[in-house]
Amino acid sequence: MTSSDLLEDAFQRVRDSVHPAVSGLSAEDLAYRPDSESNSIAWLVWHLTRIQDDHISGLDGNEQVWTANGWVDRFALPLEVSDTGYGHDSETVAVVIADAPLLLGYFEEVHERTLAFVRSLVEDDLHRVVDTNWNPPVTMGVRLVSVITDDLQHVGQAAYVRGILQRR
Repeated sequence: MTSSDLLEDAFQRVRDSVHPAVSGLSAEDLAYRPDSESNSIAWLVWHLTRIQDDHISGLDGNEQVWTANGWVDRFALPLEVSDTGYGHDSETVAVVIADAPLLLGYFEEVHERTLAFVRSLVEDDLHRVVDTNWNPPVTMGVRLVSVITDDLQHVGQAAYVRGILQRR
């Protein structure tokens, strides 16, 4: 197994968790928040997808799927185009509302782009420094693992919120 194979497997595991967290829920269910300070499933999945889209486009040098493929217009959120959800307060979390087909459609396009990117990598690519703002500087491999970790944390939170929602 190569590093690219391992990364592909990890990103596939994210996908395998996103769909069960979202599928079959209404837009109202996806907007459900256990309390006023919690994140909704819609926000969590939108955010994990925005971060993945932002970071992969930063690595491959292409425009984000969010803008290149019109998802920003389809979501029509009252946010800046570049917003990824990082640092959102409770009021801003509440404005991220979407139905399952919209969330999963955007996620799938980002996922496919991510897989194409990681499949194109060779071992030496993973050692390339992509961010010198940290000590030690961040390599491509570390950045990709960071995206996977962030995605898995947020999709786990989405699954937890779904469980709460279903037990109400």
